Amino acid sequence: MLENQLKQEASEHFAEAHIERVHKETDELIAEEAPASFLKESIHFLKQHKSEFIYLESPAFDLIRVDAISLELDDMFGFYNVMLGLKLQKKYDQALKTYLSEHLDGPDLRFGAMFNQADGLWDLNFALNYVEGFKEEMSIGDAYQLIYEFLSQLVEAVQEEK
Repeated sequence: MLENQLKQEASEHFAEAHIERVHKETDELIAEEAPASFLKESIHFLKQHKSEFIYLESPAFDLIRVDAISLELDDMFGFYNVMLGLKLQKKYDQALKTYLSEHLDGPDLRFGAMFNQADGLWDLNFALNYVEGFKEEMSIGDAYQLIYEFLSQLVEAVQEEK
C-alpha cells in the first residue's frame, strides 16, 4: 500500500518539478525545462545530448530523503548514471551497500556510495540500467519514476535493518 502511495505522489509531484539541463564539464545551465513536456521525452534524449545531464528537484523527493537527482549518459560505458545525495546516517553503511549490491543487477561496478562528512549525507551514484524495470524505450519521466521507486524501497529497507 505504501508503495502505491509513493507511486501516486511521485507522479503528481513531478508536475511541480524544477528541471535543468546542464553542461557536464562546465556545470553551466543550458536550459530550464517545463516538466509537462520534457518528462515525456525519450530517455534517448541523453544519447543525443551526451555533453549534458538532467538535474531534477521535486517536492516528492523529501519522502525519499533526497533534494535532487541528476541523470546522465556515461560516456565511457554507455549506461544511464544516476547521481544524488542521500540523507541517511553513516551508521546505515553496511545496510545501504548490501541493499545496492543485492538489488542492482549488472556485470560490473554497479554503484558508488561514499559518506560525505561535511554534508552529512551519502554521495550515491548507480547505473539506472541495472535497476529492475529499466527499459531502453522509457521516457525521462518514467526513468525518474523508476529511480524514485527504487530509492523509496532502498530507504525503507535500510531503515528496517537497524
